[in-house]
Amino acid sequence: MTESKTVVITGASDGIGAAAAQRLSSDGHRIVVVGRSPHKTATVAREIGADYFLADFSELEQVRSLAGELKTAYPRIDVLANNAGGVFGDPTKTVDGFERTFQINHLAPFLLTHLLMGTLVASHASVIQTSSTLRPAREIDLDDLNHDKNFNPVRAYTAAKLENVLFTTELHRRFGTETISAAAFYPGNVASSFGTQSESSLMRFITTNPISRRLMLISPDRGADTLVWLAEGTPGRDWEPGRYFYKRKPTRPQNGQALDADLARRFWDRSEQLLGL
Repeated sequence: MTESKTVVITGASDGIGAAAAQRLSSDGHRIVVVGRSPHKTATVAREIGADYFLADFSELEQVRSLAGELKTAYPRIDVLANNAGGVFGDPTKTVDGFERTFQINHLAPFLLTHLLMGTLVASHASVIQTSSTLRPAREIDLDDLNHDKNFNPVRAYTAAKLENVLFTTELHRRFGTETISAAAFYPGNVASSFGTQSESSLMRFITTNPISRRLMLISPDRGADTLVWLAEGTPGRDWEPGRYFYKRKPTRPQNGQALDADLARRFWDRSEQLLGL
């Protein structure tokens, strides 16, 4: 068995987050389950004997409270898995004034990582982003990250998943040489509750139709495999920090923007500006 690690997983009340929590716990790691649903989060934590915390990423004040609780409870965090996310159809802004998909998939985990940075650096932690296929993502507009000009739920989601990779790229540039090891991965198309809140008819059909789920989607356990592998592995030995992975292999992102180091830097700066950091 690998050396036991303290692993914080957001979005762990369902889907690949819950599957990864279960597998990592069975391998002897100390798992911290973070979720939005009180019932589902408590159920997952109880089944594996883990601690759990509640936070709705559509409210950044809850993210700040979560960070404070985690810093107090865990002086060492070996892995932060920023897995919470989703695609949402309603363009109405959050209480913080941001488009919901952008905030939940990027701004909230960016803020959580920032607030935990002291603990993560001291722990030489791995920070893992759950991304997606990047091929459909259009050009990132740093002046319209809320998609005010032309909102589309799927476009907002693909942009957010590209932003996860840009975050990984810049996190690696800033900290990867000696402290934090960053990685992003594509889990595949996973059968879960993901996408059920989208107003996209295609997204709802894929995620709710029994036939499409069976033919087009993989199980949460299979989708969690690369996340488990990254969490348990040793950066620099088992996997190369700063990369984007699919099926445990470093993969060239199918979108040229993901390789744009200057865009990654400017996107980081813009994220800090939006959050007032």
